Amino acid sequence: MTVVSSALRAEDNSFLPKSFAGWQVQSGIKHSAEPATADQANAPVLKEYGLREFESASYTREDGRKLAIRAIRFADATGAFGAFTFYNQPEMQRESIGDQASSFNQRILFYRGNILVDAVFDRLSAMSAAELRELAGTLPRPTGNANNLPPVLAYVPRKDYIRNTEKYVVGPLGLARIASPLPGNLVDFSTGTEVVLARYQVSGGEATLMVISYPTPQIATEHMKAIDATRSLAQQKPGEASIVNVGPFYDKRSGPLLAIAAGPISQSDARALLGGVNYDADVTWNQNTFFDKRNNLANLLVNIILLCGILMGLALVAGLAFGGIRIAFSRLLPGKLFKGPEEVEFISLHLDSGRSSPPDSKLSSSIKAS
Repeated sequence: MTVVSSALRAEDNSFLPKSFAGWQVQSGIKHSAEPATADQANAPVLKEYGLREFESASYTREDGRKLAIRAIRFADATGAFGAFTFYNQPEMQRESIGDQASSFNQRILFYRGNILVDAVFDRLSAMSAAELRELAGTLPRPTGNANNLPPVLAYVPRKDYIRNTEKYVVGPLGLARIASPLPGNLVDFSTGTEVVLARYQVSGGEATLMVISYPTPQIATEHMKAIDATRSLAQQKPGEASIVNVGPFYDKRSGPLLAIAAGPISQSDARALLGGVNYDADVTWNQNTFFDKRNNLANLLVNIILLCGILMGLALVAGLAFGGIRIAFSRLLPGKLFKGPEEVEFISLHLDSGRSSPPDSKLSSSIKAS
């Protein structure tokens, strides 16, 4: 772990500010890129979420209050959100700070963009939340897709959801730290799998819903077959060491999503809970559309009108040129290039309306001078 002064860290783009809302940093800002420095017990989990750097600092105010802040910057907002759900507990209260926040006594946990902040006050005041909101406003946000949350969250139903029980997992180590119906080897994170777990209130107690997002529906189908085969084998040979031990559960596939409902849940409750997970393909066009002079529709219409005018002008000039050249050569070289008026050929049909022609009569044509 490297300890650097706040001034030097500011030059190195430290994301924690030296001061905010009347709080002043004391003894510099500590910085490290090692996950163990942020949380030694859960360092592997933070690494799975994509930890990039960790900073901590102690702040004081003129009234003697103290504040300890630990902040982790991840590769994207997905990592910060996942770590937030990992540390968030059901007994914590929702707060309006950053993108999402929870509090328990003097501790406030929130994330903004790709930065997770754990703040601990020595004593709270009526302005503590507002002060942390000002801190959240100073934190840099990632750009582009790094600021987006995982799409699988949109498919987790909210009906009968127990607050603060949502967990977003991207690796087997994080899955092993929470109560999961399936072990990591059955889920298979090698294909870029994402998992969301949440608890729901049902008639028999609390049930767990596990939504697994695979890259394609084909991969989801293959894993569902493997999971069902493992469950059947475990039921046939319970307690055998070579078989993965999984409890009873209900499952469903919807597109690339695989939903698992487990716990003290009846078949009707499981059907209702799994019915809330429905994949809906959403095709978006994210190409930038510019509204400059080149891409303005009005300019396109004006240019089309101008082009039509130019073509009409060229046609008129070409017609006048052709006629003028013909007249000029007729006068300069009479009878040489162009025939005289008396030699202009045309076809004439002699039709006698008073008499009917014999059956074998033919139409005759003669060439006469104009």
